Amino acid sequence: MFINTKIFGEVEITEDKIINFPDGIIGFPELKRFTLLHDEEQGVSAGIRWLQSLEEPAFAMPVMDPLVVKADYNPEVIDELLSGIGEITADNLLVLVTVRVPSDLTQMSVNLQGPIVINVDERKACQIILGADAYPVRFPIYEILQSRKAGV
Repeated sequence: MFINTKIFGEVEITEDKIINFPDGIIGFPELKRFTLLHDEEQGVSAGIRWLQSLEEPAFAMPVMDPLVVKADYNPEVIDELLSGIGEITADNLLVLVTVRVPSDLTQMSVNLQGPIVINVDERKACQIILGADAYPVRFPIYEILQSRKAGV
């Protein structure tokens, strides 16, 4: 199928690339079908991908693997919060966090408080809110990414 996107224009995706959020995502409960896109030239290793809505072409959120910027990220999650996305195992789990990219890139941050949990086998996902003191909503990442880029 072909989808229109604000960032990448028209792209073709296959059915096996569709991720279903049974309850939508926080703030957008009506958006339930997404795909993950990335800049082909930079590849997935660049870190930032886009969670692109299939229902709303203008809606795409930058996301990334939290371990890229916080190697010890390992939130405790109550099983019932994940019950709608099937059985989660170490082999089928993908965790992403949203990236905030303000006009001043030095203020770039990720939301470690509201991770997106994806069951890649069933292509079902949910966004959850962790305990209040677990992780920050705005974890600064600019300097971490710059260090990685420089190979430090």
